[in-house]
Formats: sequence, structure tokens, C-alpha cells
Amino acid sequence: MTAHPALPNLDTLPPEALKALICAQQQTLTVQAEEIRAQRERLHSQDEQLADRQAEIERLQLLIAKLRRMQFGRRSEKLERQIEQLELQLDELATARAEQPAASPTPGATAPAGNGRKPRRRPLPGHLPRQKRTILPKETACPDCGGELKALGEDVSEILEYVPAHFQVIQQVRPKLACTHCDKIVQAEAPSRPIARGLAGPGLLAHVLVSKYCDHLPLYRQEEIYARIGVELERTTLADWVGGASQLLAPLVEALRRHVMGAAKLPADDTPVPVLAPGLGRTKTARLWTYVRDDRPAGDATPPGVVRVLARSQGRASPSLLAPRLGHAAGGWLRGVRQGERNGVHS
Repeated sequence: MTAHPALPNLDTLPPEALKALICAQQQTLTVQAEEIRAQRERLHSQDEQLADRQAEIERLQLLIAKLRRMQFGRRSEKLERQIEQLELQLDELATARAEQPAASPTPGATAPAGNGRKPRRRPLPGHLPRQKRTILPKETACPDCGGELKALGEDVSEILEYVPAHFQVIQQVRPKLACTHCDKIVQAEAPSRPIARGLAGPGLLAHVLVSKYCDHLPLYRQEEIYARIGVELERTTLADWVGGASQLLAPLVEALRRHVMGAAKLPADDTPVPVLAPGLGRTKTARLWTYVRDDRPAGDATPPGVVRVLARSQGRASPSLLAPRLGHAAGGWLRGVRQGERNGVHS
């Protein structure tokens, strides 16, 4: 705050100087009152904006919860897109609210309803590794009397930090040993790699697959991310790795297919999805067939499973998977499904 000048001795001031001093003080008080009023108006406007954003956040949260309850059914994919858009809008509102500077409390000001309502802070997960950093005081002796300091206790607080993922190169060294009598050379065999003559280790392959299929990061975006940390991996190389990993996982997929198709009852559903049609300049409709084995509600302890097959044309995935199960009935069943789709009936 600005220091106010000391008042002169009012007993020795002439009447004209006393009047001028009173007028100056009154003008100063008027200016300060106007500044306080303008600041209160700004704070009131900010409080109203925060209240509106909080109300909108609560409305979006209720709407998202309602849509999630309605998510199962024929239009689930459309609801999923609506939920994603609402989630983005909710993130933007929450970010804008966090960017708003904290308003200083003013006399007579009332906090808006819902303002400052934050989710309860949960303790940090116990399985995360802890790195202890001890912050010692700069004083090595008592600052008052110079006496020796001894340990009394400590305060511990935690900060959640993120260590960026990094690449590392593993050098596989195979020493050559020679016999001192017959010059026989002995060397260990080179360890196998997930992809023959490939540079990617199993951890990197798993990361590329999870980023592509779980985190929805196309290969060209992964290429940009890796280049940003100094590792040049071309998109064609990443594509070769994805293809090679698919061949490695094929036995597991086949085992899962046999497990799911061996169920006593087999719920199935198909979802139309747009896929790229190279050379046509547009997309075409394919079908994503889903087969589920889950008898846990009936008391069966058999592990559940899901198989999904993308059919580039309608129904192509169903005969190949269901023919061994249904025999000759598979073709008739599929024709019935197609006829039902033409009549507006969905299986």
C-alpha cells in the first residue's frame, strides 16, 4: 500500500489552506470509492461467470451420465460420439474455470452457489514408486542463540510427477571364445527377436499396438511423437511392425476364437462402420461383427471372451466363424439376417 504523507499541524494552518486540504482529501476519498466500486463490479461479474460455468458443468455431467445409461442399443455408436463431444466441452469449461484468477474476498460479497466445489482429493496410489527428496533448512545452528539443532520431526507432502517415456538401446553382446589347443571357436546363438531381423523389442511393439488400437494414435502421429524426442521411425517401418505383430498374435486370436465359439449360447451383433475405399474417393460401409461368451450371470465359472471380426462386405464374417458351429444352417441363417436388414429388422 502507498504510504500517506503526514498531516501538517492543523492548529497553525490558515483557513484557506485548511479548506484546500479538506477538498483534496475529499477528492482522494472519492477516487478511492470509485476504484472500490469498479473492483466490486468486476469481481461480481467474475463470480457470475464462474457460477454460470459451474452450472453448465453440472448440466453436462448429468447429461453424460444419462447418455451412458442409454448407451446400450442400436444407436450406441451415435451416443458414444455425443458423449465424446460433451466430454470435450466439459474439459474446456473446467479448464476455463481453472484459468480464472482467484477473486479476493470483499466485504459484503457472497460466494456464488457451486463455486469452488471441487472433487475430493484422493490419496496417491500406493503402488507408485516414491522418490524421497529431503529439504534441509539453510540454518545449521539456532538463528536466535546459535545453539545446536537436533531432529524434532518432519512434515511429508507428496507431488504427483510424470517421467516421460524414453527409448533405450539394448546391446546384445556375444563374446567369441577360442580353444587354446585346437582353435575351436565357441559363441552363443543370437537370441530370437519378435520380428526376424527387426529392430523393435517386445516392449516397443506392445507400445505401438496399444497406441494405435487403444489410444487411437495413427502411425503417422506416432512417427511425429517419436521424431520429437529424436528417434526417426518411418511410418512404413511402424506398419511393418504392426503387421509382424499381428502374425505373432494370430495363434492367440485363434485360441480366443475357439474359446468363444465353444459356448453353449452365443450372442452376436453387427455394427455398420465406414471404412476407406482406396481409389473410389469415398468410404464404404463395412460391418463389425461381435461374438460374446459370458455365462457368468448363469453361474458358469468359464472365463468370458469377445471376438470381433471386420467384414468388408455385409455378412462375410458370419459364415466363416459360424459355419463350423452351425453346419449347413449357417448359410440359411445369414440369408434370413440379410432379408431382415432389407426389411428394416436388425438381428
